[in-house]
Amino acid sequence: MTSIRGELTSILDAGAAAKARPLFGLRNQQLSVLLKEFSAAGYRTKQLEEAMYRQWVDALDEVSTYPKEFREQLAKAGFHIGLPQIVETFKSVDGTERYLIAGLDKQTVETVWMPEGDDGEAGDGSEAGDEEQELRHRATICVSSQIGCAVNCQFCLTAKLGIIRNLSAGEIAGQVVAVLKRHKVELGRDRINLVFMGMGEPFLNYDEFMDAVRLLVEEVGIPESRMTVSTSGIVPGIERFAEETVRPKLAISLNASNDKVRESIMPITRKWDIADVLEAVKKVKLRPRERVTFEYVLLGGVNDQLQHADEVVKLVRRANLPSKVNLIVWNPGPGTPYHQPDPSDVTIFQQRLIDNGVPAFIRRPRGRDIYAACGQLKRTVS
Repeated sequence: MTSIRGELTSILDAGAAAKARPLFGLRNQQLSVLLKEFSAAGYRTKQLEEAMYRQWVDALDEVSTYPKEFREQLAKAGFHIGLPQIVETFKSVDGTERYLIAGLDKQTVETVWMPEGDDGEAGDGSEAGDEEQELRHRATICVSSQIGCAVNCQFCLTAKLGIIRNLSAGEIAGQVVAVLKRHKVELGRDRINLVFMGMGEPFLNYDEFMDAVRLLVEEVGIPESRMTVSTSGIVPGIERFAEETVRPKLAISLNASNDKVRESIMPITRKWDIADVLEAVKKVKLRPRERVTFEYVLLGGVNDQLQHADEVVKLVRRANLPSKVNLIVWNPGPGTPYHQPDPSDVTIFQQRLIDNGVPAFIRRPRGRDIYAACGQLKRTVS
C-alpha cells in the first residue's frame, strides 16, 4: 500500500495537472488509494471499475454514476480514462482484421482480430483447445507487449523495427478492450481467446505484461485459461512465470531442432540454448490436462526436413513434459531471406511427429494479405 500511495502522491503533486494521467490500467487497490486522495466514498472505486472495465467507456463524461463536479475535479487534476484507440484498420479477405492502436505517446502498436482463430489452441488440454477442434464461432485476439522487438528473430518482420519501447499494463490490456468494444463482444456468451504473440517479447516486459494479465482476469473478466503467452525462451522470465498463481498457458517459440540452426535464425540462443529453455519450462506447474506448446516456424530448406522432425521428437521426449507442437508455415515479408516450405514437406514433417507420439498441429495462416499473420507485424500501412 505504501508504494502505491507513493506513486499516486507523485501523480497528484502541483505539476501533475499539466500532464494527462490515464486511469485505464489501474486495478482495484490503486484506484481505491487514488480516489481517497479526492475524499471519495469507497463505492466510487467499484463504479469506476465498472465503467472502465465492463462498460468500456472512453471518457470521464461517460462515467454516469459520478457527479459532474467529481468528474470535473478528476479532469482538472489531469486524469482521463485513457483507453487506447484504434486509429487504422486493415481487413483481410479471410475476415481477419489488423489494427494500429495508439498508445499514450501516440506511437502505434499492432493488434489482430481473428474471427475464427487459427487453431493455435488445438490440443493444448484446455477448454479453449477443445473448442478449437469442435467449433468455429469463437475469436482470437493477438496482443502486443512492446512496440518493436529486441529479440531479432531473422524470419520476423517485427525484428526490423528494433525495440522502440515497452507498453504499459493499461496499453496491453487496452488493446484487448478496444477490440472487444469494436466487435461488441459479450463476455460470458461469446468465446474469446487471447494470444500474447504480437509485437515484442512479453518476458522482456514481464511486470507490465503480468499486470495486464491480472487486469484482464480480475477486472475485465477473461479467464487465464483462455490466454496463451509465447516467449522466445527468456529463461529468467520463464522461471518467474513458474511462480505465478494466475497465469496464461505457455508457448515456447522453438523454431529449430538443434542449437546450431536455432542460433542462425534466433540469435538469443547464444544466451540461452535449447537445454536451458527446457530446464526452465520444467519448473512451470501445469494444470490438469494442460500442455506446453512448442511453436515451430517452418522455413523452406532450413528446418523442415525429416532429420529436423526426428530431432524435434528427441527434444520433446527429453523435455518429458505434457506438450504439443504447433507447426507454422513461414509467412513471407519483404527483406527476409527465406522461402516457404513445400506443402508436401509440411505434411510429411507433421506426420513424422505424430507417428512418433508427438501431438502436432498446423496453425492456419490468417490475414497474410494484410500483413497480419505470425511474424508479419511491422506497422505496415500499405
